[in-house]
This record gives sequence, C-alpha cells and structure tokens, in this order.
Amino acid sequence: MYPPTRKDFISLTLTEQGSRSYNNSKNWRRKSCWRKWKQLSRLQRSLILFLLAFLLVCALATYPNLAEHWRALTERSVQEEWSAVDIPELKPVNPAVIPEQDRKIGLVFPEPPPQKPKKAPSNKRGPPVLQHRLMKRENASETQVKEKEGQAANGEEEGEKSLVSWRGAMIEPERGTEPEPSAKEEGAPDPAAQEGPAAAAHERQKAVVEAFQHAWKGYKEFAWGQDELKPISKSYGTWFGLGLTLVDALDTMWIIGLKEEFEEAKKWVATDLQFTKNVDVNLFESTIRILGGLLSTYHLTGEDIFLEKAKDIGTRLMPAFNTPSKIPYSDVNLGRGTAHPPRWTSDSTVAEVTSIQLEFRDLSQTTGDSQYQKVVDGVMKHVHGLAGKHDGLVPMFINTNNGQFSHLGVFTLGARADSYYEYLLKQWIQGGKKETELLEDYVQAIEGVKKHLLRKSQPSQLTFVGELAHNNFSPKMDHLVCFLPGTLALGAHHGVSSEHMELAKALMETCYQMYAQIETGLSPEIVHFNLIPRHGRDVEVKPADRHNLLRPETVESLFYLYRFTRDKKYQDWGWEIFQNFNKYTRVSTGGYTSISNVRNPDNPDPRDKMESFFLGETLKYFYLLFSEDFDLINLDKFVFNTEAHPLPIWTSS
Repeated sequence: MYPPTRKDFISLTLTEQGSRSYNNSKNWRRKSCWRKWKQLSRLQRSLILFLLAFLLVCALATYPNLAEHWRALTERSVQEEWSAVDIPELKPVNPAVIPEQDRKIGLVFPEPPPQKPKKAPSNKRGPPVLQHRLMKRENASETQVKEKEGQAANGEEEGEKSLVSWRGAMIEPERGTEPEPSAKEEGAPDPAAQEGPAAAAHERQKAVVEAFQHAWKGYKEFAWGQDELKPISKSYGTWFGLGLTLVDALDTMWIIGLKEEFEEAKKWVATDLQFTKNVDVNLFESTIRILGGLLSTYHLTGEDIFLEKAKDIGTRLMPAFNTPSKIPYSDVNLGRGTAHPPRWTSDSTVAEVTSIQLEFRDLSQTTGDSQYQKVVDGVMKHVHGLAGKHDGLVPMFINTNNGQFSHLGVFTLGARADSYYEYLLKQWIQGGKKETELLEDYVQAIEGVKKHLLRKSQPSQLTFVGELAHNNFSPKMDHLVCFLPGTLALGAHHGVSSEHMELAKALMETCYQMYAQIETGLSPEIVHFNLIPRHGRDVEVKPADRHNLLRPETVESLFYLYRFTRDKKYQDWGWEIFQNFNKYTRVSTGGYTSISNVRNPDNPDPRDKMESFFLGETLKYFYLLFSEDFDLINLDKFVFNTEAHPLPIWTSS
C-alpha cells in the first residue's frame, strides 16, 4: 500500500506598504506592554501603583540608616588609627570604681612662646593682685598670634589630622596631652615633670586660656553681640537680645588675662548694650548673668561704665517686686517697666526669688542707694518665717499673690530650689557674718538634707543627695546638686562646722563618679543611683537625661575643695573632665556644643548650642582650679554669685 502523497506548503504573508506588523523592536515591545497595562482592571493597576509607592517610601526611609551606618564605620576606622598611636593613658584617679570604657584622653597644645621683656606697669584700676598678674603676664591673645606663626611651618602635619563628622557636625578629633611619639625622642625628659607640680598647673591653665580663645573665636565670628552661639550651624540664638555670652564672660577675660578681647567687649558694652528694648526678661537669669557680671567686672577693673550699666538694669528690674506679697514676679519688660508672672501660673520658683540677693545688695552697697537691698532683704525675711518647711528644707514654688509656699511636700536640692541654700550661706558671708537668721536657716537646712535626703549607693557606697516627694524618697540627683560640695566646704572654711567639710569630700567623690562612670567621661543632666545590692554601676541614666549642657557645678566644687584642702586629686579630676569636654564637645570652627548623649562616645549627638555660662562659669572655675595663686580671687575677700561672678565681702568700714 502506498503512503499518502506528501504535500509541502509555503505560507506567505503579504502586507501593504506602511501597514503595522510585529518586528520585535523596542518600540513594538513598549506598545505591547502599554496594551497589557490598559487591559488590567482599575483595581489591579491601583494595587500595583500602591506597591511601587510603598517600596519607594521604604527605600527613602532606609537610606539615612544605611548612610549613618556607613559613616559610623568610617569614623570608627579613623578612631582606630588614632588608638593605634601610643599615647600615655590617663590612669583612673580612684581605682575603687572603674569606668566601663577605657578612655585615652588628652590635648595637644602649642609650645609656649619665648618670654617677652617685661612691660611697663599698666595704669589700669582694680585689685592689686589682678593688676600685678596682668602686668607680669604676656597677653594671651598676642601669644596666640605667635603660636599661629609657628604652626604655619608645620602646616603639613596639621593638615593630616582629619575631622570627625557627627551627623554633619565637624568636631575636632581627640587631641593628646603629650606630643606624638614620633615628635619626641624616646626617653627624653618631660620639662613639666622636671619643673614640678607648679609647671604642670601652669600648662593646664594655658590649656584653659586656649579653650576660651577657641570658644570666643566662634562667638566673635558667628554670634557677636548675641545671647548664645550655635557653633555647628555657625549662627546664634536669641533669648533676651542683650549679649548674654559677652556680658557673662567679661570678668572671666579679665581674670585669665585676655586684655585685648576684654577691651573689645568693653567697647560693645559702652556703645551697644541698651536696656530700653521692649523685651521680657527673666528676673533671676538677667540678675545673675547681666547685673552680676557687670558688678563683678566693675569691682575687678574699677571702670565706671560697668557700674553705670549695672545701675541701669538694676533699676529696670525693680518693677518685679510690685506684687501683693512683695514676692517678685518672674518676668520683667525692661522697656515698658512692667512685670508679670508666667502665663500658666501665678507662682515663682523659690530658687529664683531667693537667689538675686547678692547682686541687689551689692548694687546698694556700691551706689549708696538702699532701695535695691531693701526689696531683696524683705523677700528673705518673709521666706524665713513661712510655714511649709520640712526641717529647713523648702518647697520649690511660692505664690506671688499670697506669698505662701505652693506644691507642698516636694523637696529637692536640684532645679528650682538649689541656689536658695547656696545664697543663705553666701549672704551671711557677704554681709560680714552678722545676719544670724541666714546662718541659722542654712545650718538647719543642711541638717534636713542629712536627715531626709542623704543616702549611699550600691555597690560602691557613694554618698548622694536624693529627693523627697510626699515622704517617698527618690534616688534622683541633678547635676545641679553638685554645687553642694563646694558650698559645704566654703561654709566650713568660714567656721560653720568641720563636719560639713567631711560631707563635702564625700559628695565631691560622688560628683566625680557621675563623670567617671559614663562612657564619654561627661556627666548627664540627671542620674539615678542604685540602692539595691547587686553587680553593676552605682550610676544609672535614663534616656531622657543623657544630655550634657557644659555645666559648671562639679568644676566649681572641685575649685573650692582644692583651695581649702590643697589635695592634688581634685586638680587631676578636673583635668580629666576638661579633656573630655575638649574631646566630645569642641567644634573645629570655633566654640563648644552641648551634647544629647553622654552614653555614646561614637556619636554624642551635638545639640548646636553653647550656653553663656560655659564662658562665664565653667572655664573660669577650670582656670581657678588649676591656679597655684591662692590670692587670685581670695575667698576671704570675695564671694561668688551663682553665676561665678565674684563680689566683694563687706568690711566693717
């Protein structure tokens, strides 16, 4: 049988010229995809679009974290390079409590310039001790110019030091207290060590002067005449519009010998500091910073312009006392001459109304006008007889209408009450130790602290001051409380009680540990102490309390303890703290910044703000702490206000 005959076919597709046909081109594929997209239902298309948008949002949200992670890796590699350099490590001063993380800390400062010939005596007025020091000492600003000339020859070495970036903020890298090993011959003697402790103290003072000049450089360039410097954004912040940083720093510049900077600031005070502005100012803050700063500078220099300005603002603050109870309002409008409480309450804080006395009393003593002292003495007499105290401890608020304590049952030596206790003692000292009511209130208050607020932490038995709220104790301690060791030591020096000195030493150790037990070596704003016996640290820090505002209280107390005991460990503790300020808060373009996280040395999260008290208090106390000249602001002749402005103690004449 034969198979069927096979037929072959050829298929041809004939198209007209210009007709559409499939040719696998990109244009054809795009049209095909668009046709398929149009064939989808509206719901399907909406779901696809939503998914794409969601993926885009996720990518945008993830990118900063990935960038931050990459930046952290880059910074860590820079830090590892520095850690590979053999820099002598600072040994813990107190071996009983060791910080969690070892820190290699330090600063490199330029070598001192050659001595200049002695200058002719200055015709400046002021205390002989300060005049003598300024005549002997070379102007630090001139020294800085010479240092820059010397550093120009070593520009290549300086250029090799990279900056560490924290979220866009350029912060200077860690600087060592000693030259790099390559810059020193092995086994070469240390000149400071050969010359002894006095030389070491002098080098530390030079470091403080350099830090002030660095901060002043940023203020002058980016915030001249403004209240506060924002060093990272190279801008400024306005609070009262009265040049707070400049006025706060006047007496610091005079004390540390920066005559050129002082003269420049004095010109601004004479020509630009005006109190006629229609602006509300806080009575307490403007008194301790502006009035106190102007009075202090007048007493140190004898220049009348500062007294004239002090009398002007003092007079403009007087309307605050026009209240039914004579307890002053918190806010004053300098231009209008009116005063008022905060918008949300008729209360003032006890610390604010009882911590303006040193300044107003001094204004009366200096001008011969008794009205200023009369109003503030009236406040103290009123508070002395008030009910609501607890063994000398006072509540935090007082009503300006009825003059009574409010929010009863809450007692603290931290914010809103702290300087009440400080000014009890200091007014007694200022007035020549004659006002016994002030001393009685102070002694009773310290006994109340010992009875109700004093505890010991675990495991190291650190003595600390907690808080009491309706008979419930809290182991919370503000950094502000670290004024207390210095105040106790000052009282003991003036004959109050020798037991107060022992308590001061114990609390000073605690305040130091608030720095030493933290990863950056800088204290947080608030700590909670551990009361339960267990392994771990004495100091605990809550996330909301991890910021550091460049506060002075611990350095202030170290200054007092060193002055009265001559124990070098207090200088060593202060030097360690100073180096950590330089390591974590110094901004390369000028200035220092408060930080948000003292627990993270890799990224302390700068806050872009330099408080005026960093120049007015913190650096001033550092300089005095490292001084071996115990007549420099003699504590038998001067008393510091709560903003570190020294005012004279009244003599019998």
